[in-house]
Amino acid sequence: MEYPGYILSNRLPSVKSIHAFTDELINYLFPVTDEPEMFMEHHESELYKLQAHLKELLCSVDQANKLNSEEICDHFFAALSEVKNKLIQDAQLILDFDPAASSFEEVILSYPGFYAILVHRLAHILYLLKVPLIPRFMSEWAHSKTGIDINPGATIGSPFFIDHGTGVVIGESAIIGNNVKIYQSVTLGAIAVRKEDAKSKRHPTIEDNVVIYAGSTILGGNTVVGHDSIIGGNTWVTQSVPPFSVVYHKNQTIINDRKDYEEPVNFII
Repeated sequence: MEYPGYILSNRLPSVKSIHAFTDELINYLFPVTDEPEMFMEHHESELYKLQAHLKELLCSVDQANKLNSEEICDHFFAALSEVKNKLIQDAQLILDFDPAASSFEEVILSYPGFYAILVHRLAHILYLLKVPLIPRFMSEWAHSKTGIDINPGATIGSPFFIDHGTGVVIGESAIIGNNVKIYQSVTLGAIAVRKEDAKSKRHPTIEDNVVIYAGSTILGGNTVVGHDSIIGGNTWVTQSVPPFSVVYHKNQTIINDRKDYEEPVNFII
């Protein structure tokens, strides 16, 4: 009997292996151990294991035999030191501005916003090296664990702070400056979603020192939020905002006496 569906190639990388590689990288950058001296003795061997793991993953996605795995590995692992420095700045920003954060360790080990940023910074290196599939699988792994959807192509400065984070969406061509804070359910998206625009700048630019509060939606590749601006909650922005702006949605709440209210109040949704 002929199978009616589309059969995926058996040469695709193991998603579980990419997830494991991601977690191994995180443990390499921020190890948790009661015996730091023993860990340092094995630190170099852990690096060799990670390099071998990445080369194995690269072979699994290189069906056209176009990737230089040695060169990609060299570039990727050479970039880890700079990435770790940025992540330390990210964690410090969270610790400085979130009253609920009590320690650096708490931020690194338990904050979903930090985890999503961490995985993004790692995936973004591979994205820039034009590695197929692996960066996206990494970012979707973080998405599944945190509810934060950051495309690996997004360019994000440091420090960067996502507070709470659930429902945050950051598109592929978004550009975010330094010292930016974003709250839950913020979308940095495209105005029109057309396949022919895939390689264009579709998502907004957020300059330095901007705060974007919960529920805000900012759309469009030509939309620039100027530095030191505040975007209030539940706002809809599709045009550029000058630096030092405050953008907010003004609504009106009306309170009536229920006995004089003629509209139905028992809704079924």
